[in-house]
Amino acid sequence: MTDYKNLIDGEMVDNGEWLEVLNPANEQVVGRVPACGKDELDRAVAAARRAFKEWKKTPQEERQKVVQGIAAAIKGNADELYRLLTSEQGKPHTQAQQEIYGAAGLAAAQSTLTLDDVISQDDDTRLSRTRRVPVGVVGGIVPWNFPIMMAIQKIVPALVAGCTIVLKPSPFTPLTTLRIAELIKDVVPAGTVNIITGEDTLGPLITEHPDIDKITFTGSTATGKKIMAGASGDLKRITLELGGNDASIVLPDADVEKVAEQLFWSSFSNAGQVCIAAKRVYIHKDIYDDLCKAIAAYANTVVVGDGSQQGTGVGPIQNKKQYERVLELIQDAKDNGYKFLTGGDKDPSGTGYYVPITILDNPPEDARIVAEEQFGPVMPLLKFDTIDEVIERANNSDYGLAGAVWTKDTDKGVEIAEQLETGTVWINEFMHLSPFAPFGGHKQSGFGAEYGVDGLKEFTYPQVITVKRDAAV
Repeated sequence: MTDYKNLIDGEMVDNGEWLEVLNPANEQVVGRVPACGKDELDRAVAAARRAFKEWKKTPQEERQKVVQGIAAAIKGNADELYRLLTSEQGKPHTQAQQEIYGAAGLAAAQSTLTLDDVISQDDDTRLSRTRRVPVGVVGGIVPWNFPIMMAIQKIVPALVAGCTIVLKPSPFTPLTTLRIAELIKDVVPAGTVNIITGEDTLGPLITEHPDIDKITFTGSTATGKKIMAGASGDLKRITLELGGNDASIVLPDADVEKVAEQLFWSSFSNAGQVCIAAKRVYIHKDIYDDLCKAIAAYANTVVVGDGSQQGTGVGPIQNKKQYERVLELIQDAKDNGYKFLTGGDKDPSGTGYYVPITILDNPPEDARIVAEEQFGPVMPLLKFDTIDEVIERANNSDYGLAGAVWTKDTDKGVEIAEQLETGTVWINEFMHLSPFAPFGGHKQSGFGAEYGVDGLKEFTYPQVITVKRDAAV
């Protein structure tokens, strides 16, 4: 077991009080991190505030080079980092590698983004120019499902925009983030990036801190609402990437054998703990039975187990609270007599937070397993008759994060996509996000955007400077 320290004002520090971090595969302690409170937060925010005075003046090219250094540090230590990530998060090594390399790639790609001035008027009377200026000190709050990707998509645009940041990892998955903090300590100017750990009680202190100018948060819709309330006291800027209950729609012309495996992984990657996972799969009645059989057959080939073991396809649920919630949803489905194609039982071993792959056969639309975001290895398959019907059912949700359409007729797929009330829709693929395209939710799935120029703008204010020509002064 290793003790990991926080990054505050360019130094790795601790306060002598510790939180233990468990491996969800075996419930053993794999590391300890500082248990921070108001004093440590105040120190981190003060460091970020001091650093902001110079960082906001730093030329864009230099800020981009710093971010490229972060990318290089992550990529250069990927083998160490992905193994550590699996030990605290639970995802299989292959998926942990994808997250680590993906985070490095995201940082490198977003380091190229720029916010150029826009001329809105240039004539004999006046010159009017809009520039983007950094918001200030950012408070970033990161979840446990993709702790490194989510940290990078908060740190990088903040730095590129000219902001400084105080980042709080989830208490369930802080180890890899703090190891990255060690690796970048001498890459980033002191105070520009501060990473502190603590219980969930630290989050509200960040949200309400008077010297933090913006909050960027990824997590549940319920917590997002609390953050909006907490940030309202001094009208902090906010970006919220929240929950989803994403619908996939499979048209009757889809190739059953080809689409079965893709649909499986669209739901079960990272044990279903993905905000943009397919959580409701609508299949046309003409191919429903065949596709159900194909998905269930493929599911039986996938190994559920310790992510560090070769051959594991689906790891454990990351923490006990979420594990118990997924089991509760499954039990509700059993109590209501819904039909299971696979799964439905608790893992008998008693060690680790394992939930067997669970696929349900056409439960009703108002079933909890359909209406609520499962965030676990559970897939309800649902039968539909007409396009109008399935669009209405897909949109009948408080969420609007993402969705997908599967069909050989891509024009038809686009026609359907344009009627879905979500921020992102894929045609014949899933979970593809571009560093250069905005990602954000509709309805209760979020507020603002991440990625691309739109995401970068979230860390800035527009400032308009107008020069009156030939003015009598």
